[in-house]
Amino acid sequence: MSKVLEKCVYTQLRDYYQYWNYLTPDQSGFRPNHSTTTALLKVCNDIQAGMEQGNLTGAIFLDFAKAFDTVDHGILLEKLKNSGIGDRTLTWFQSYVSDRSQYVSISGSSSLPLPVTCGVPQGSILGPLLFTIFINDLPNVCKASTVHMYADDTVIYTSKPNLPQLEAVLQEQFTEVEKWIKNNKLFLNTDKTVTMLFGTAPKLHKLQNPHLCVGTISNGTLTTVTSLKYLGMWLDPNLSFGPHIEKLSSKLYPKLGALYRNKSCLSPAVRKQIVQQMLMPAIDYGDVVYAAAPQTHLHKLTTLYNSFCRFALQCNYMNHHCDMLKQLNWPSLESRRTLHLSSLVFKSISGKLPPYLNRLLPPAAPSSYNLRSRTSTLLAIPQYKKTVARPHFPTEHHNYGITSQTPSNLPPVLSHSKFPY
Repeated sequence: MSKVLEKCVYTQLRDYYQYWNYLTPDQSGFRPNHSTTTALLKVCNDIQAGMEQGNLTGAIFLDFAKAFDTVDHGILLEKLKNSGIGDRTLTWFQSYVSDRSQYVSISGSSSLPLPVTCGVPQGSILGPLLFTIFINDLPNVCKASTVHMYADDTVIYTSKPNLPQLEAVLQEQFTEVEKWIKNNKLFLNTDKTVTMLFGTAPKLHKLQNPHLCVGTISNGTLTTVTSLKYLGMWLDPNLSFGPHIEKLSSKLYPKLGALYRNKSCLSPAVRKQIVQQMLMPAIDYGDVVYAAAPQTHLHKLTTLYNSFCRFALQCNYMNHHCDMLKQLNWPSLESRRTLHLSSLVFKSISGKLPPYLNRLLPPAAPSSYNLRSRTSTLLAIPQYKKTVARPHFPTEHHNYGITSQTPSNLPPVLSHSKFPY
């Protein structure tokens, strides 16, 4: 009964905030039509847009210490009240979060219960939404930079023409964030809170010391890293996604080796199912983000994919990959990425993407000519000054609107005069 009641309260509270558009658009966690992939697309697009303008982009990746378990109940209730929740409803929420206890049970032995004085209830339906409301006003203190959050995974970033300006803005913003964290009784793990500097290779090469110097209130300095795992994807200063593909390959090849050692126990149908359900999701994750990576990096994934096919069919290295794909009835990796990109654009047209991505796919200007495709949904193709910025969303690989001249490097299935919707 408690879960049913929580679900009812959750639905009403969620609908109330959606109706009044209260929740910040910079939060991608626990929201419909949002995901880690959409958050990655937003952050990477903004960084690549800075590269297109010839700027450097500095980012601070915040690491909260047990964020869900340190939510202060008094501050949470105050924020609920400020968002328009009435006194009688506040009384219910106060009862919901208070008078709870927790204990540890191991092998039939249990510890003594201790009262829970802070934090949202673990495993609850309302917990994630309450945490979202608690952290909702964090972007308000960062007026000179951009903030994006996925639950408590928070990144603050901005683009400037040179390093001194960038460091000055980030220092000012981080000081305000530290004050907000202190006022809300949260805790920041400064050892794991790091900075990262993004830019084109020539731009970074001109710097004598390509590091960000951002200090903390406790007179420490945040560490600058050259690679970082953010929402399951490894980022590098040039956004080439080379480290991500390298680490992905180093993780999947040992798994494939273990499967090869046990291949005598597996039937062909089971081998095929293992590849589709256990190995391929790792490659498919975020492929719309790294779809425009250099071919030297993408080729490593193609080689890995061919190894998956050989395992499924028990073929040797003399078999051509086209014959294996045909026998398995599987598409190539490039076709899989094209399909996922097509799905992304279709979701945008259908209004099933977050607003921060929908506005990055503008419709094409109406043509004065009486074309057969005049009634179709066409998207504008942006122009770029620099080749390195083509991954900027939407890239020529991401863009499916067709103007009078279609770039020759579009995937073949998308090179028609009309998008097949």
